[in-house]
Amino acid sequence: MHTTHNTLNLTIRETSVTALNRHLAAAIDLQGQIKQAHWNVRGPGFIAIHELFDRAAGLIGGVADQIAERCGALGGTAAGTIQVATANSYLVRYPLAIADTHKHVFAVSAALAAFGQAVHDAAEEIGTGGDADTADMLTQISRGVDGLLWLIESHNAPVAPAE
Repeated sequence: MHTTHNTLNLTIRETSVTALNRHLAAAIDLQGQIKQAHWNVRGPGFIAIHELFDRAAGLIGGVADQIAERCGALGGTAAGTIQVATANSYLVRYPLAIADTHKHVFAVSAALAAFGQAVHDAAEEIGTGGDADTADMLTQISRGVDGLLWLIESHNAPVAPAE
């Protein structure tokens, strides 16, 4: 850890930085997965989903930046190289052989949901551990991911509920 005047206890800061780096790896992976979908999507409604995936990848890039900068603010080092992200991401590997719009929507939605849930869980754990500011940031990220998930999932036709 680097020297800082941050008033949080060193142990709390170290715990937060470790958790943040885990989610930084996943955010970098998630951004890459969404770009993979953006580059390869085909089918009806192409331009709308192509542009939405591009926007989503940009938003997740901003999330990665927020996470990395919080690591620095706590006196830690952001571990954000592609090599580290590949080794440490908890997301399921993205299927490369798909092109169909609905399959990409499903795959991106699943990755967003997994990331959102993990970030939400981390917010609760970090908040309980004494780092309210990092917990608040992660809660905001979780809320944003939920909104993005809604936008992307809305490209699938609704299924009527069973009666």
